[in-house]
Amino acid sequence: MANYFTENTDLLFQFDRLQLAEVVEIAEQGYTEAAHYDFAPTDYQDALDNYRKVLEIVGDITANTVAPQAAAVDEEGSHFAEGRVTYAAGIQEALKRLTEAELMGFTLPRRYGGLNLPTTIYTMAIEMVSRAEASLMNLFGLQDIAETINKYGTEEQRQEFLPQFASGAATGAMALTEPDAGSDLQAVNMLAYQDDSGQWRLKGVKRFITNGNAEILLVLARSEAGTKDGRGLSLFACYGKDDVKVRRIENKLGIHGSPTCELQFNDTPAQLIGKRKFGLIKYVMDMMNGARLGIAGQALGISQAAYEEALSYAKAREQFGKSIYNIPVITNVLMDMRVTLESDRSLLYAACHWVDLRNKLEEKIESLKAAGKDASAENAKLKEATRAAALLTPMVKYVLSENANKITYDALQVHGGTGYMREFNVERLARDARITNIYEGTSQLQIVAAIGGVINDIFADFFSAREEKENPGNLANLADELKEMRALFLDCLKYVTDKTDKHFQSVAAKELVELYSYLYTGWLLMEEAEQDNRKVFIARRYIINAATKARRNAEAIKKDLFGDLLYADDVLV
Repeated sequence: MANYFTENTDLLFQFDRLQLAEVVEIAEQGYTEAAHYDFAPTDYQDALDNYRKVLEIVGDITANTVAPQAAAVDEEGSHFAEGRVTYAAGIQEALKRLTEAELMGFTLPRRYGGLNLPTTIYTMAIEMVSRAEASLMNLFGLQDIAETINKYGTEEQRQEFLPQFASGAATGAMALTEPDAGSDLQAVNMLAYQDDSGQWRLKGVKRFITNGNAEILLVLARSEAGTKDGRGLSLFACYGKDDVKVRRIENKLGIHGSPTCELQFNDTPAQLIGKRKFGLIKYVMDMMNGARLGIAGQALGISQAAYEEALSYAKAREQFGKSIYNIPVITNVLMDMRVTLESDRSLLYAACHWVDLRNKLEEKIESLKAAGKDASAENAKLKEATRAAALLTPMVKYVLSENANKITYDALQVHGGTGYMREFNVERLARDARITNIYEGTSQLQIVAAIGGVINDIFADFFSAREEKENPGNLANLADELKEMRALFLDCLKYVTDKTDKHFQSVAAKELVELYSYLYTGWLLMEEAEQDNRKVFIARRYIINAATKARRNAEAIKKDLFGDLLYADDVLV
């Protein structure tokens, strides 16, 4: 039988080089959890063995249950009648299998029925689910909603909500967007008020809500009368059945198995999560960062599926007396797809590492403070992890979602005219990929989120250490390319900051963020190439191509291409 974990050489490679010892020790409370739960690991190796088994189960379910029904799910879509949403049959079966395998509480603590697994392992599962059927990820991958309640809710709220998520009895939705508040969530107007008994209630409309028919909703609403910005917003949990009406579901380009709903809240009873006024500025931003990492995993899964479709088709399709796989221009496209896939995977799991470290260090510091112990060493590490996660989360979402669109585009091109037909999976994959660089923050907003870390050059020490390291002969030339790229970046950074023009800094942000991503990913691949000869080719092709793109980015910045924006009205109107 097929298995999306054991058969994916590169995913296995990333798993085998995980460095999560500190993360797992904190998560397992020094491995004392084993005294209370038979299935908790007793040491780090035991934890890795458990993680591998879980991922093998996910790989089996996704390859043999989910993927064979993906086309039917896309064709059937979600059903809406008399205010009720029903999932496609294939989605229902997939959720049933995932629930039976106890996979719906991936990162939740065991005391609430969860598996207590790191974000890195969860993201690997998301990648496989998305490869099999992208819209299923929008149900499976919304476990961050439960994590938000776990992190910021009261113990009573955790006891009430989390077991429902972990058991599969409930799925969740983030009800954030409104008709006039999309990317600008500070403009949210959903009313939150307390009735005469002190009960919080919600009134208003939410739009474009992924899985809006969920049993449990996290809702961003305006709790402070008279406010107009993010400081007047709070976060609430409510049940979808309590005075919440699904007004319609959207007829979308792709991800048809995931219902996107318009919701009307009619004085819906709700519970405040955390503190008033922190809804957007703290809780939602944290939740969305988790979701952005999930979307990056979704984009990567779609990319993997598209590559596999293109490779299989190219080998089987004969033209001019030979397989098109052997036509150099086609071979070149497939090679570029493979290199992009593997470099994307390296960047994604590097980001996951920092996110896991940040999350667990936060937990450890809180525990140390509660015990009256010194946490200065952990605070120093947390500062580094927080800076890295804050940059890499939007960067990985930007890079992988944009690349997913390119890979699916190329996969369809390899198929030629047949790929444009509904009978071929690649047509669906191209449609599904298109949402990844839109929802949970468009690519442009990811650039805005990442530019601060780039301007501050937060990986400067990492780059310097790598440059000083001796590289073996076949990698020395690639190291030189990265050093030149670093010099280009520093030159561009100085050029931008010397201008002391915030507007220019903003319009040059895309080129700077991309340049930084080439550098960081390039050095990640160099590390991998030192460990595995197979990665030398990936590193070489990626770095040579990245060097060319870096020079283009630098030219755009240094030749002041963006000065043309001063004349935008003359050109566009």
